Parts: sequence; structure tokens; C-alpha cells
Amino acid sequence: MRTVILCGGRGTRAWPATAEVPKPMLEIGGRPVLEHVMEIYARQGYDDFMLATGYKGDVIADWVSTLSNGWSVQCVDTGDDADTGERLRVCAERIAAPFLATYGDGLGNVDVDAVAQRQREHDGAAIVTVVPLPSQYGTIDTDESGRVTAFREKPLLREHWINAGFFAFDADAVTDTPGSSLERDILPALGEAGSLYVYRHEGFWKSMDTHKEVVELNSLAEKEGHPWLQLPTR
Repeated sequence: MRTVILCGGRGTRAWPATAEVPKPMLEIGGRPVLEHVMEIYARQGYDDFMLATGYKGDVIADWVSTLSNGWSVQCVDTGDDADTGERLRVCAERIAAPFLATYGDGLGNVDVDAVAQRQREHDGAAIVTVVPLPSQYGTIDTDESGRVTAFREKPLLREHWINAGFFAFDADAVTDTPGSSLERDILPALGEAGSLYVYRHEGFWKSMDTHKEVVELNSLAEKEGHPWLQLPTR
């Protein structure tokens, strides 16, 4: 299965770091975060990539031309202002077979082979990996009388699950579903049709939406190595 990586957005929430380079080229541990994303897949045997580029796509294409690790990498210019669904649709039309997909700025030690296997095992058209919602605030536990019993610093809210990327799709699930946005149009439509299933991941996962998260991931890379590259235990 090929892996499509969405890496064409403008990265406005990470501005001004993205004024000169696209967000997937921002470095974590001295390498572009995009390379880390690709390595998650390549370490599990999925090293055939299609990069859906857009904003400053030439920077990504120039970087790809320097790779010497044996990966198969194709850059597809999907336009500076295309939304995620439009970018994915351009790639799905070219692949015309089941494929994996993810974002160019989300890191997790996801078992991508298990995602692909789940896609093969059910009668739906797509898989979305979900993770427990990370709270941005600390929470307070109380007993029935209202007495504080514990403070929890930014816990995972396991009663709520969010989209972590790391998808698997039948190509026609994307090409035949209207809408410009993957998150607002395509995924909800597949869900309403009963064609969307989840793969639950409870290991490491972190998105890189803002400059603060770039700093946090660099700190993790320095202090803990690369937890997103530690292969899941099967």
C-alpha cells in the first residue's frame, strides 16, 4: 500500500516559523518533521510515499531530491490553497487502489500495519486512527462531598477520542465523496454511510500545530529520544 502524506497547508498556526518553509520542513531533532513521519511508516515496511504538496512545495521537492535511503517518494503539487479533501482526492485518483494516509505534522508510534489490516478485515471504506483527547488543562478530582482528592496535570480524557490521522482508505471512498475538507466533509459523510471505522491507539501521539508544540517535540527528542519511532508491541 502506498502512503499519502498531506503536506501542502500554509501552517498559519506555526507562523512566523512557516514564513520561509512549509510546516513539514520544520525540524525536530535536527531533521524535518516530515522525515520522522515517513520513518514511522518505513520502519514498518511501508516506504512507498506520495506527498501531497502545495504551499512552498518546491522546498519539499528539493529536500526529497536529497534523500538516499531507498524510499520511493513522489511529490504531487495539489495547489497552494487546496483543502485536505481536495489534496487527498488528487492522490486517490492517481493511486486507484487502497492506500494509507496521514498528515505531515503528526507523530505517533502507531501500528500502521494493524491499521492496514483492519482496513482489509471489515466491509467499510476507511479507517481513522483515534487517540484519547489530551487535556490542555490540569483537572481536579473530588469525592461526593466535594472534597478535592487529586490533581491531574493535563490528563488523557479517555471518554473522548479524537482524530489522530494515520488513515486507510479505499480510493473510491475519497474520489466518490464530495466536499473539499477531509475532516468536515469526507469523514463525516463516510461515518453517516456506516463506512468509517476506527483504530484505537493508546501509545505515544502528538500533533505539531503550533510553535509551542515544535519546542515540546524538540525537547522530547533531546531528552527521551524519539518515542514516536519506538515500534508498537504486537
